[in-house]
Amino acid sequence: MNISTILDMAAEAFGDRTAVIAGDSRLTYAELRQKAHAAARVLRDSDAKYLALLDVNSPAAPIAVFAAAYAGIPYVPINYRLTRDEINELVERVAPALLIANEETRARLDARADVQVMSREAFLALPVDDSAEPPQPDEDPRAVAVQLFTSGTTGKPKAAILRHENLMSYIVGTVEFACAEEDDAVLVSVPPYHVAGISAVLSSTYACRRMVQIENFDAASWIESAEREQVSNAFVVPTMLSRIVEHLGESGSASRLPKLRSLAYGGGKMPQTTIVSAMRLFPAVDFTNAYGLTETSSTIAVLGPDDHRAAASSEDADVQRRLISVGRATGAVEIEIRDDDGRAVPPNTAGLVYVRGGQVSGEYLQQGSLLDGEGWFSTRDRGWLDVEGYLFLDGRADDVIVRGGENISPGEIEDVLLGHPAVADAAVVAVPDEQWGEGVGAAVVLKPDARASAQELQELVKTRLRSSRVPQTIVFRDALPYNETGKVLRRVIRQEFGKP
Repeated sequence: MNISTILDMAAEAFGDRTAVIAGDSRLTYAELRQKAHAAARVLRDSDAKYLALLDVNSPAAPIAVFAAAYAGIPYVPINYRLTRDEINELVERVAPALLIANEETRARLDARADVQVMSREAFLALPVDDSAEPPQPDEDPRAVAVQLFTSGTTGKPKAAILRHENLMSYIVGTVEFACAEEDDAVLVSVPPYHVAGISAVLSSTYACRRMVQIENFDAASWIESAEREQVSNAFVVPTMLSRIVEHLGESGSASRLPKLRSLAYGGGKMPQTTIVSAMRLFPAVDFTNAYGLTETSSTIAVLGPDDHRAAASSEDADVQRRLISVGRATGAVEIEIRDDDGRAVPPNTAGLVYVRGGQVSGEYLQQGSLLDGEGWFSTRDRGWLDVEGYLFLDGRADDVIVRGGENISPGEIEDVLLGHPAVADAAVVAVPDEQWGEGVGAAVVLKPDARASAQELQELVKTRLRSSRVPQTIVFRDALPYNETGKVLRRVIRQEFGKP
């Protein structure tokens, strides 16, 4: 099944319902399909093998997702925050292509004969012809629907492939068709080049929910848009939620958002203090933690609203701890923890996180499929499952600190540091150590007007864990470096400690 089926179903069932709002611009689901058809015809008449997007959030993103699907070519959103050289290197990898850009991003593109650059305005203004035959999409479920470039923290970015069958498996397995009420609206603030931006378009369309777009996130504009458009649903990364909570605490109250019913978050580690503060600020809101990856077509584990409330109100330490988990596997996938030799381990044992299911691609353009013989994919995340299947993450496998042959997960140390009442944020990384090869370093952010010494925090870790886990160096910072999707930039912190 082709992902264009999602838009066909929405347009035929609720064609008059508003699909996208961006500032003063509005499109119904019928109009969204008309514009996607128009763009697909242009693509089919061109030599383009890809439809690329170099733009912030705008109606061009959902139109492009579906236009590429109707035309039978991959959709490739590109990170507009990259440098000029990085952007042009990625553009070269998708040529020949039709590329949509806004005025600012277009100025950063080198001219290429095999890449047709179209302005966002021209793309949105493509003429609609209701008398023309609708484009007939490729019905091969194995065809590539989306190609996303990874962040490329080590070496060149890899081109992750998501096929139509992967995305459809995710949507059908996690979303109920037309489940949204007519006045429901989701606020989309994640960038279009992230898998969360793709899933926001597909899941909202399948639910027939109105999408309210903001170009770039800041807390004031997020709150203003949510208030003006009476937003009922939203997805944020942890740093976004922290800023929203801080802004409302300084400038008003949650009463500004009376329609907000559901707030999902993911993309990075959520400090427990932040989610607890958010739940107090929005007591009637359903919170959901969604964990997923590009290679898995988005969400594979969910900590739902009932889980949040149970953990927050429980006196059982094991249940309370689930508030910092990412929940349990969705019904569409299986999750397993394995040791370094690839053997499954019992509950409460740390190891590598593996996932299996129809939505799991685990495939790259050059490297091919990384699924094993039984369909399992290594997420390269470390973590463990408790006895009831709740997944706790310890960070990326590459972040593991190897001290004298002993593997140390930064996550367990960070959890202890974040348990100190004065600590607002913390990141633990490997630091150079002549004796042990690698040692433990920590960058810590204290809460406003709070105090804690390095020795005090070291004693806390020593008491809760053991001496090998104690950070030998602790530095205090005003803030930790994060990327736009909420992931702490550990490589930047490691460089500060003198480790490449």
